[in-house]
Amino acid sequence: MSTAPTASDTPARGGGIGLAQGTALYIASVLGTGLLVLPGLTAAVAGPGSILAVVAVLILSVPLAGTFAVLAARYPDPGGVASYVRRALGATAARMTGYWFLFGVCAGAPVVSVLGAEYVVAALGVDRALVPLLAAAIFLPPFALNTFGVRVAGGAQFLLTALLLAVVVFVVGLGAPSVDAANFTPFLPHGWAGVGTAVSLFVWAFAGWEVGTHISGEFARPQRDIPLATAIAVVVTGACYLVLQIVTVGALGTAAGDGQVPLLDLARLGSPRLGPIAVGIIAAIVALGVLNAYLAAFAKLGASLADNGDLPRWFARGVEHGGIPRRALALTGTVTALYFVLMVAGDLVLTPFILVHTSSMVAIYAVGMVAAVRLLPRGSIGWWMAVAAAVLCAGMLALAWASLAPAVALAAMAVVVTVIRRRRRLPTA
Repeated sequence: MSTAPTASDTPARGGGIGLAQGTALYIASVLGTGLLVLPGLTAAVAGPGSILAVVAVLILSVPLAGTFAVLAARYPDPGGVASYVRRALGATAARMTGYWFLFGVCAGAPVVSVLGAEYVVAALGVDRALVPLLAAAIFLPPFALNTFGVRVAGGAQFLLTALLLAVVVFVVGLGAPSVDAANFTPFLPHGWAGVGTAVSLFVWAFAGWEVGTHISGEFARPQRDIPLATAIAVVVTGACYLVLQIVTVGALGTAAGDGQVPLLDLARLGSPRLGPIAVGIIAAIVALGVLNAYLAAFAKLGASLADNGDLPRWFARGVEHGGIPRRALALTGTVTALYFVLMVAGDLVLTPFILVHTSSMVAIYAVGMVAAVRLLPRGSIGWWMAVAAAVLCAGMLALAWASLAPAVALAAMAVVVTVIRRRRRLPTA
């Protein structure tokens, strides 16, 4: 396994990514495509009560984000969650975790690019037949950036995130004058059950905290900067979702969930001409930023898995601190391209790929929190956060049980690899 020392044993490393770049990568991994669709979807099921759902999920995400921050600062390893699971639960469980992320969560990459392309097409009013081409065009720049390493990608991410936040503020500013207090009553038109449904939807908006664990080894000062980057990202992403939800409900009222592009409807209230352009920019930046952050994580994880023998060792090149895992990045590109081809062949129906992504994510969170409870000092703040997050993840597993088949299949593949490796080690007669 990778034997990276804990952060407490490691001095500051020159040339690593700093707080600003790391924070931008964290924000991008969480402030994703949910920004484009969830305000409308949750308003449709909970009305103004969807605002409570944002607050609830923000509070619930704190122990999960905090646990990953503590683990990443303590064990800065490109294997991320898989490396923690390896330490706590063994090689087979770690292999499962790595496969879930690299081959399962990876199914979400073309979903992100297609959603971004769909929004751009709707905002600009062009032919939907252009969606596959636009989706491919959105995917290529982050892939190219990551061939130069996470530090270059991190610098680009800082600019992308700054631009994204600026345009979100602009769109909120366009819709804010149309906020009407009457749209906040009744506050719970669908009761508390509607709020519960909205909470389950927003859980996916606040996913992504595990991405930073894979780039933790690239931080110059992981013990100091990772917790700070996480805390800043929690505040910024929470504020963005909360303010956007308030303005969406207040300005659009019962019409908030009618269209597939609520952010576009909100922007048009303030400026029918500039609004669509701003939303098209947001959609493109969101997709570019999410892909940029996730590709860096996929590549580092792939190299780490190869270094541990869970993938062919040819892919391990670049696993070291400061290394550029171009071979593992090429593997990620190949897997993503296969998913994309299947998606296009299926007339851009996203649901099967979202299920592969989400089932793998839930499995990673659940196993990761169990590992955290075993690894972190008992009774510490990190340990208590891990215990709380483990309980939450158990609930997520219960909610997602019907869609766990892809995660089970990847786990079975990891077990098969274990069996094959053990048989090869058996002495011959």
